[in-house]
Amino acid sequence: MLDIKFVRENPEVVKENIRKKFQDVKLPLVDEVLELDKENRAIKQEVEALRAQRNKLSKMIGGLMAKGEKEEAEKVKAEIAADAARTEELTAKEKEVEERIKVIMMTIPNIIDPSVPIGKDDSENVEVQKYGEPVVPDYEIPYHTDIMETFDGIDLDSARKVAGNGFYYLMGDIARLHSAVLTYARDFMIDRGFKYCIPPFMIRANVVTGVMSFAEMENMMYKIEGEDLYLIGTSEHSMIGKFIDTMNKAEDLPQCLTSYSPCFRKEKGAHGIEERGVYRIHQFEKQEMIVVCNPDESPMWYDKLWQNTVDLFRTMDIPVRTLECCSGDLADLKVKSVDVEAWSPRQKKYFEIGSCSNLGDAQARRLGIRVQNAEGKKYFAHTLNNTVAAPPRMLIAFLENNLQADGTVKIPEVLWPYMGGTKVLVPSKKK
Repeated sequence: MLDIKFVRENPEVVKENIRKKFQDVKLPLVDEVLELDKENRAIKQEVEALRAQRNKLSKMIGGLMAKGEKEEAEKVKAEIAADAARTEELTAKEKEVEERIKVIMMTIPNIIDPSVPIGKDDSENVEVQKYGEPVVPDYEIPYHTDIMETFDGIDLDSARKVAGNGFYYLMGDIARLHSAVLTYARDFMIDRGFKYCIPPFMIRANVVTGVMSFAEMENMMYKIEGEDLYLIGTSEHSMIGKFIDTMNKAEDLPQCLTSYSPCFRKEKGAHGIEERGVYRIHQFEKQEMIVVCNPDESPMWYDKLWQNTVDLFRTMDIPVRTLECCSGDLADLKVKSVDVEAWSPRQKKYFEIGSCSNLGDAQARRLGIRVQNAEGKKYFAHTLNNTVAAPPRMLIAFLENNLQADGTVKIPEVLWPYMGGTKVLVPSKKK
């Protein structure tokens, strides 16, 4: 969310930013919010003047009564009552105007970084760099659920009966591999100086609207009926929420956390064959990382965060690439974002396995996450987040890149301790 003062002083900058994000339908909101802001300031000035007048008149009553000028005193009382009624009317109007301003300000997108490529959607995202050599073996790579089934590792039919589409049972070695990846990802981030955290898996509405845009909220979040609670779509939500309404000392930043959580998402709409199985699902588990830092440090932390994911995947010999998200693919709160994609030997292309974002002070402004430096200056923190590993998609990349011609799956050395020393997974049945 932008500062209303910034919008007031830079309306054309805000409008041009909206155009760069191909959201021209939002252009009238800028003029509307400026008119509302003008009205709001006028209301505040009138209310302040009325209160000052009331204080002045209240002091007059005692003097008039002391002089025996009761009639004049009653006139003053009537004037005070009229001013009080007007103040009450204006206060109600002020609340109404401020609520509308808040809604608009939470709809106007954040100012994107100048380095962000301009494009309408994810088809115009820009490849930055590849890490590792993508390989297409001379034997067939089956669909990921078919690979899992050779290990008796997945049961989608039972999950459909129990919970519906978009859910799964992971079994045996595949379930163990899933947990091993999460545990390894946790330790990987702890070794990089991040504090481990297990956060709440449900959050209140004010935290939801603080960490994400209305569009994201509608498309992602599950609401708990009868409660002011939502199931989290990612632990970033509750970890950033941890700092709500706080004043942090500049010297205590950055706060670097890595967290485990289940994640719940609506995932509306129909999806192609490659997004079935466990690629796009309603429930999954994830290791996440977030940083709350001073504004001047956020570009540096942005680069560190996505590099962590690249490094993690490369320790498991999975080729990856980074993809700079274009303006039209950025969620409204984001300043800059990069996707990390893993190589799929089956599809002969890369697919998304994580996303790193710098949100500037947008989340901090919504949630009241402030900082005070040694000189006493107060300002909003910057927040960043990135996926460490989300095993359902991670499992797809892992299985495809480590599947051998005989149907076995090799386990990279870094995972041996987490798999009880197992170095190779052997199928229990043939497809």
